[in-house]
Amino acid sequence: MKITDLLTKDTILLNMSAASKPEAIDELVGKLDGAGKLKDRDAFKQAINDREAQSTTGIGEGIAIPHAKTSAVDTPAIAFGRSQEGLDYESLDGQPTNLFFMIAASEGANNTHLETLSRLSSFLMDNKFREKLEAAKTEADVIEAINAKEAEEDDDEETADQPAGKILAVTACPTGIAHTFMAADKLKATAKEMGVNIKVQTNGSGGIKNRLTNEDIAEADAIIVAADTKVDMEPFNGKPVIEVPVAKAIHEPKELINKAVNKDAPLYQGGGSNKESSDEKGQRKGVYKHLMNGVSNMLPFVVGGGILIAISFFFGIESDNQFAQMLSTIGGDAAFFLLVPVLAGFIAMSIADRPGFAPGMIGGFIAITQTVEGAGNGSGFLGGLIAGFLAGYLTLLIKKWLEGLPAILDGMKTVLFYPVLAIFGTGMIMLLINPALTSVYTALFGFLESMSGSNLALLGLIVGGMMAVDMGGPVNKAAYTFGIAALDAGNYTFIAAAMAGGMVPPLAMALATTFFKNKFTDQERETGKAAYPLGAFFITEGAIPFAAADPGRVIPSMVAGSALTGMLTMLFGIGLRAPHGGIIVAPLVEGGFMQIVLYLVAIIAGSILGAIIVGFLKKDLRKA
Repeated sequence: MKITDLLTKDTILLNMSAASKPEAIDELVGKLDGAGKLKDRDAFKQAINDREAQSTTGIGEGIAIPHAKTSAVDTPAIAFGRSQEGLDYESLDGQPTNLFFMIAASEGANNTHLETLSRLSSFLMDNKFREKLEAAKTEADVIEAINAKEAEEDDDEETADQPAGKILAVTACPTGIAHTFMAADKLKATAKEMGVNIKVQTNGSGGIKNRLTNEDIAEADAIIVAADTKVDMEPFNGKPVIEVPVAKAIHEPKELINKAVNKDAPLYQGGGSNKESSDEKGQRKGVYKHLMNGVSNMLPFVVGGGILIAISFFFGIESDNQFAQMLSTIGGDAAFFLLVPVLAGFIAMSIADRPGFAPGMIGGFIAITQTVEGAGNGSGFLGGLIAGFLAGYLTLLIKKWLEGLPAILDGMKTVLFYPVLAIFGTGMIMLLINPALTSVYTALFGFLESMSGSNLALLGLIVGGMMAVDMGGPVNKAAYTFGIAALDAGNYTFIAAAMAGGMVPPLAMALATTFFKNKFTDQERETGKAAYPLGAFFITEGAIPFAAADPGRVIPSMVAGSALTGMLTMLFGIGLRAPHGGIIVAPLVEGGFMQIVLYLVAIIAGSILGAIIVGFLKKDLRKA
């Protein structure tokens, strides 16, 4: 399939009128819709905006490739737009954007369509091709330039498809349509200019292409992994690996190739991550990464089990209602019982890969089952955290100790040596230290239980405010995890403060876009409508598009609103056994109807405060 089967004269705009990013998106969506390519214009536009919320598709050098794969597309298509003056598209290089390719892929698009769309992305890395598009006077000129480029690439295809050398690379982006292939082509073109042989594997939406073989990896001097999504790293164990975002391969390919040629990269160790990845992606690694792996895998147990336990009280668990007892057994005796072992197991697995999982689970199990007098939950979350890190790093140490064994014994390491030694070591250490951890854990939550008045209000203010600092990020997750730990220990007030505080940011922004319309764009007002249900159901991330667009005004406003809500829930003594669900679980608030009303009052008060502050801080667009 040719690119011009998807990009036709009726989807080309040579003189865009848009002056801003939202206007550019709206104009291109309108062109596709007018050409009959979309089933649902609004749904497609929302899918485009959702992709932009993850990271801008303004890749630099005057190019933007907004794209989405959604059922709102009727026929796979490409819209081309050109802005003579250029506009601010929040491009990665900070420069104006003047060439736009909006890619519309249908939910059931076949590999042929996806490969065609991806091929266009790679063409844009050619300066001469871009110059032809900029100089085009008619729609026919655009079509001719693309056809000529395709013919040129077809002539070189046989040579390009047979890379063989000692530098390898993998490229991958979340959607696997544009950036994946642009990065691959940029690396290949730059390597060719430098006289370096390179083989690049692309992890696109149509599957893995040009897969790296075991022989390739064995012969490689170094490997570049340019990815914004998960890549299987285990085959690269023991090799120098450079991990960077996919955008870095597009903009700094020469630097990456020089590093690879010089082996200027740490050796990849299974389950680990090098410093390059931490610095370049702007994401925390190490301890935080391992902790979040445990927390994220534990959350289904928390949410499912916690809500079932809460419902069991609603149906009358204390009155021996058989259905309520069944809910309690499923939620409490099964799901909630596994919280700490699952947390510990996945922390250990993040550190040491699969060999760490079993010892982590065993360590977490000991943490909650070996108790001391007066402490029925053992060392709870504290013990689980320590057990997870202990098991993970102990397993790594055992793996290192056994590196010198004869190769003939390699098959026995994972099935015999690792589990026996790691489970034994983790179990023995946990049995020795868990009584002390239990005492500390019990004392900590005993202290929290004893807090009252202004001290409790201050703690609620902090927990609530943390939920809005990064809206689903590390600070938010830390506060929520603290609430879960308290819930597991039998304290139901902290999770109430955390959930209420997390509901406020989307609700506050929804209210702000409703009552301060002149301070928001049409797109932001539409997003604000969707923020109402997101906030109501405790999806804090619903406020991220607003925070990303104007962090200086939005984030402080949201923190203030969430902090007020957290403080009020503590002052009102709100207790909630359900760890998630938002407005759905409000009837499960302990204490009867009046407490439910007070809980809702706290959420509404914080939402109104946040909305008023952000409405006051933002500029009136009519005067801009």
